Amino acid sequence: MSDKKVAIVTGASRGIGFAIAEAFAKAGYNLAICATREATVNASADKLKALGAEVLAMVVNVTDGDAVKTMVQDTVKHFGRLDVLVNNAGITKDGLAMRMKADDWQAVIDTNLTSVFHASQAVLRPMMKAKVGRIINISSVVASLGNAGQLNYCASKGGVDAMTRSMAHEVGSRGITVNAIAPGFIATDMTDDMTDDAKKSLTTRIPLGRLGAPKDIAAMALFLASDDAAYITGQVIHVNGGMYM
Repeated sequence: MSDKKVAIVTGASRGIGFAIAEAFAKAGYNLAICATREATVNASADKLKALGAEVLAMVVNVTDGDAVKTMVQDTVKHFGRLDVLVNNAGITKDGLAMRMKADDWQAVIDTNLTSVFHASQAVLRPMMKAKVGRIINISSVVASLGNAGQLNYCASKGGVDAMTRSMAHEVGSRGITVNAIAPGFIATDMTDDMTDDAKKSLTTRIPLGRLGAPKDIAAMALFLASDDAAYITGQVIHVNGGMYM
């Protein structure tokens, strides 16, 4: 078994997920990463390997509880340990409540909320055996603010916040911390599709006057995984430029 710590990062092929995986690789972690497309997850793995990390790349549908359980088991078998889980995978299927399709509601709940339960439950046994572990969930500022047209997304992230607090109560005595990071509006592929006027309007709501960067979220995830954060659990930490206080 290597002395290097091991982190699982879901949805790690791009955006915030890849930035988190990259930060962990630079900090000396080995990684298990997953995404839904083989080509993209392998491309991300190659970039992380170039930073010195050993990387187990997997194609996983995080809405499939059995597949998620297998992912965790394969990670522990491959590396001999598991120190950190970052639940980052998520989707949006926006629409006003009056016209939202039931399938769009369920897809977002399954991907953004139920997958967090499956992955977190799966890592508890190896973490309890080691008597230490870090579970870090990626939430969103809209779980606290609400956002028109995102009823399903806001509900899923609000559930993540509540799950974070509940699980922290359950596993704290076993040396496992459970926290969530709630990003504000972050410059990713999704925000690249916004018009300049829309971005300008958005930044007027942010006291720091700019969108965040994926590395801002990655830095917080790395801190929460560190020994310096050993006494922090059950918290939803907002990284949003002051958009929500």
